[in-house]
Amino acid sequence: MQPPQQVEAVKRIKEDLPVMEIPAINLKAIVLVHWLLTVWGCMAWLPLSFAWGNFGVLAVGVWAIAQRDSIDAVLMFLMGMVVTILTDIVHFGIFYPLNDFAAEGGRNVFRFSAGMAILSLLLKPASCFFVYQMYRERGGDYNVNFGFPSVSRNREAYQSIDQQDDPPPSANPFNQAQDIKPAVRTY
Repeated sequence: MQPPQQVEAVKRIKEDLPVMEIPAINLKAIVLVHWLLTVWGCMAWLPLSFAWGNFGVLAVGVWAIAQRDSIDAVLMFLMGMVVTILTDIVHFGIFYPLNDFAAEGGRNVFRFSAGMAILSLLLKPASCFFVYQMYRERGGDYNVNFGFPSVSRNREAYQSIDQQDDPPPSANPFNQAQDIKPAVRTY
């Protein structure tokens, strides 16, 4: 056991240490930044499937902004952002041209568009982290459940069967007298 002076010193040190808190990023800012980067990314070379996928997820983000108490909206926006990370990688791998923009003006537009799309992709994991924090703040607790029964280790809800409680003195379920015969009924 530690002496009381040492315990007090440790408490004072812990109180003086700065606590690293996650900054609160506004959901509106996340949606706006990704919308702008997606618009700029679609300027030159990405197909319509890239635009539809990203703008669809951003529409769910607008829904999450509009309904501040909805856990489902934030969870769907988070899952959409995760899926668009994968689909963006696939789009970049398939549609990235090697040397299709020979004209100087076309090359500059392509570079800008590709840079904004890649920047959007690089920002999405951080955005997913902040959206997950918002999901937790709104009361969400995501547990993966595949429909299989699971064993819980929480034993506080169980009653012990080892202790036999004495039944109350009038434990008669039908409210009948104990030693009295029932009266004969006439029909």
